[in-house]
Amino acid sequence: MRKLLKDLSGLTAWKTYAYFLGGAPALNTATNVALRPLDDTSDKLRSEARHDRNAVIVFHLVALALFALSGYLVQYLVLWVLPLVTVVQAILRLRAIAEHGATTDFSSPLTAARTNVVPAWLAWLIFPHHVNYHIEHHLYASVPHYNLPVLHREMRARMMLENAELVPFSATLRKIFAPRTSSA
Repeated sequence: MRKLLKDLSGLTAWKTYAYFLGGAPALNTATNVALRPLDDTSDKLRSEARHDRNAVIVFHLVALALFALSGYLVQYLVLWVLPLVTVVQAILRLRAIAEHGATTDFSSPLTAARTNVVPAWLAWLIFPHHVNYHIEHHLYASVPHYNLPVLHREMRARMMLENAELVPFSATLRKIFAPRTSSA
């Protein structure tokens, strides 16, 4: 809860955007080597990701200039930038926790991540591009996001998700936000 509140305050946004911009290396705990974003991907995907990143940067610079020139800078900052550094950060953390938090069995890809069953409105809000099908994504990373629901149905029909953590989002939240038990 503390981290979510810190996200909502805007204190963690700089890490997210530093990573997005190619800074803030992550530490590979297995090798103790700092990795920059996209270090572990193909040249083609790295190029496409850099193109996307640059397009986002150009969009925001143009939007900032247009809103400032038209006298709506405050509205742009309050209605676009403020949510990006507060609410979006909390949503990203909540989604990451829903995908990987409070898992206890790392011996199988079926239990090291979680697929959250969600209604369409929640999928739109917290799990865009079908990222709630997280086990399926980990098992078949090359499947495009728009085919993850089909993959999920096919895996269920073939009984491939029998031992998987496949739960309603409400169950995930109960698991994540369960009261702490005191150990004596």
